[in-house]
Amino acid sequence: MTRLLLSVGTALLLTAGTVWAGPFEDAATAYGRGDYATALKTFQSLAAQGNAMAQFNLGILYEKGRGVPQDYAKAREWYEKSAAQGNAEAQYNLGVFYNRGYGVPQDFAEARQWYEQAAAQGNAIAQFNLGVIYDNGYGAPKDYAKAREWYEKAAAQGYATAQYNLGLQYANGRGVPQDYKTARQLWEQAAAQGYALAQYHLGVIYDNGHGVLKDYAKARQWYEKAAAKNDASAQSNLGVLYENGRGVPQDYKKAQQWYEQAAAQGNAIAQFNLGVIYDNGYGAPKDYAKAREWYEKAAAQGYATAQYNLGLQYANGRGVPQDYKTARQLWEQAAAQGLMAAMNNLGAMYENGLGASQDYVWAYMWYSLAVEHRIDTPQKFAADNRDRVARRMIPAQITEAQRLAQQCQAQNFKGC
Repeated sequence: MTRLLLSVGTALLLTAGTVWAGPFEDAATAYGRGDYATALKTFQSLAAQGNAMAQFNLGILYEKGRGVPQDYAKAREWYEKSAAQGNAEAQYNLGVFYNRGYGVPQDFAEARQWYEQAAAQGNAIAQFNLGVIYDNGYGAPKDYAKAREWYEKAAAQGYATAQYNLGLQYANGRGVPQDYKTARQLWEQAAAQGYALAQYHLGVIYDNGHGVLKDYAKARQWYEKAAAKNDASAQSNLGVLYENGRGVPQDYKKAQQWYEQAAAQGNAIAQFNLGVIYDNGYGAPKDYAKAREWYEKAAAQGYATAQYNLGLQYANGRGVPQDYKTARQLWEQAAAQGLMAAMNNLGAMYENGLGASQDYVWAYMWYSLAVEHRIDTPQKFAADNRDRVARRMIPAQITEAQRLAQQCQAQNFKGC
């Protein structure tokens, strides 16, 4: 799961020292009711007298374009004045500016330095962003141990996204021994704050029995919480539960409804599963045209099994005119991702001259690759296919096919 740096500016500070309290609070109140001109005038007066919070808030006004034209350069100038007086929020916002390239060239190293200053004062978001920097190697070498340290600091302050990312480290054994129990505890803390990704991952834990007994009912409960916040992966997984009757009565209609919600957000797995529903008539009339539409959406995102199934439609003329060339192209895309069934089918195409010129060398190559990528019954099927083709080949052709297979693997199936 991608871990994102936060790019939002912090809220206006609504407290001030005794000397500044009246005017500052009046300006903050004006800002709150949308009277940015009044807020600007007062903050400018206070900022000119050296008030760090007013300087920071002027930065906010220029950053957001409230009461003034949006101007990142002026926002940065005011943040710098405030940061020079030790204002942690201004230091954090400067980190965001350099991290995102707002009015300055993007510079992760400079961002890290500002985050460090804010983090040293206990700013939880800055601590989290330092964790992200070390987790991903942004402007610094990847260092999972340092990432963990910063996530821990932010998580200890109850920062949900840090709790979530720290849970990912434990779940994936990244910089720490793999520990699903600790991951679950951290995700529970984040989930209690309504963090949808943590709720989704708790569903995954119970769905798969990672560090706990499998419990589809609990998985469903967590998926539902995340799905209610429009988490597409949770919606898709709820569809899987209903399609297969896991922890709920099997219900293809509900499965379809959940898949549709996830698919509308671009979830490739849900799009593929909708294709399967229409392709097979699960809870809906068979509709090869609709199946093709959903397979195409998932295939366009690089989902290998959708590319494979779409290839089957073209190879068999199901909902489309029969087109072996298009089938071959789709199976090549799926095979490039290591899908054994696509490799086997490519072997068959070259063996029989379907969508390509008959070529036993290439048939042998694809069958051999299929054998290498499965260890179950289909592997024996691919091996039988390879051996059948070999009986029609001379030794030099077999040698060439083996060379091509090794080359294809070395190139990670690119250009095969």
